[in-house]
Amino acid sequence: MSLLPASEQSADVPGSLTRVAGIEVGHFTFARRPTGCTIVIAREGAVAGVDVRGAAPGTRETDLLEPTHLVDRIHAVMLAGGSAFGLDAATGAVRWLEERGIGLDVGVARVPLVPAAVLFDLHVGDARIRPDAAAGHAACEAASPAPVAEGCVGAGAGAAVGKLFGMAHAMKGGMGSASVTVDGVTVGAMVACNAVGDVVDPETGRPVAGARTADGLRLRDTRRALLAGDAPRTLLAGTNTTIGVVATDAVITKAQARRLAVCAHDGLARAINPVHTLSDGDTLFALGTGLAGKALGMMVLSTMAAEATARATLRAVLAARSLTTADGLHLPCAADLVDLAGLAGLAGLAGATRSGPARP
Repeated sequence: MSLLPASEQSADVPGSLTRVAGIEVGHFTFARRPTGCTIVIAREGAVAGVDVRGAAPGTRETDLLEPTHLVDRIHAVMLAGGSAFGLDAATGAVRWLEERGIGLDVGVARVPLVPAAVLFDLHVGDARIRPDAAAGHAACEAASPAPVAEGCVGAGAGAAVGKLFGMAHAMKGGMGSASVTVDGVTVGAMVACNAVGDVVDPETGRPVAGARTADGLRLRDTRRALLAGDAPRTLLAGTNTTIGVVATDAVITKAQARRLAVCAHDGLARAINPVHTLSDGDTLFALGTGLAGKALGMMVLSTMAAEATARATLRAVLAARSLTTADGLHLPCAADLVDLAGLAGLAGLAGATRSGPARP
């Protein structure tokens, strides 16, 4: 068994979910407020599983992914902002796939199967603006196998992290992606990080973005603050949530896809603290395209899934950019605090790009 060269496996070259054969990704980002949606498409279908760990999820079509249920393959996964309203974006993806003859053949029609999950970003800007079916259709139009655009795009556009001591002390979250390849098999991850907790460097456990001190200039370190007895603010359940997709081109079964989603949450636990709280709806989907033409073994695939997810979560905050809303909410990004926090070694990872159409 051989890894890629170290230069291609390091966090400095994080890779992308779209390095998995058969996977395309597209974003739609609103121009009128920070929100949007992100589609992951597997045109030829993919074996799929899901694991919901947060206590306040917003999801669609997750029951069909149970290993004992009939349908074996799906065609896309939709991630969206807008809380429960954002689930409507999946309807636009279903329409786009149907227009191209992609879906489960039921004789009289092809039915596209598009599970979805949402995060809460209604408190960032005008809550009346949220992803809908038209936004989901536009995200599909933008989909491609190009490297995933990261930062303040798609489902990560309105994401924030470090909210346990109030939004005034929070920081900008976003969208991140990463991948790992072993023996010709790739596992990739894409994460929209909107966690109530801090994002930490999985290699060191050091906070990178999260709750800030009262002066706003330093990271508070939520874990240490809670253990020291600092009281968190009262939070409405579900007003946070980290959602994402892991995928592999290895040959896997539906039960193995479920296990891959379970193990991918280990990556969230390495990169977010606290994670899987009552105020988060953390949900990860796992897809298997099988296009590598071989299996690798679940021990290795699970390790790769956790690693890719942890790296993608870190990328989500490093690629984000600061945001100030019309009503005065300011969310600085990791790059703003990089020198004060002693994270200069991570500064080179903070580049962000944009992709997909914006609605005026």
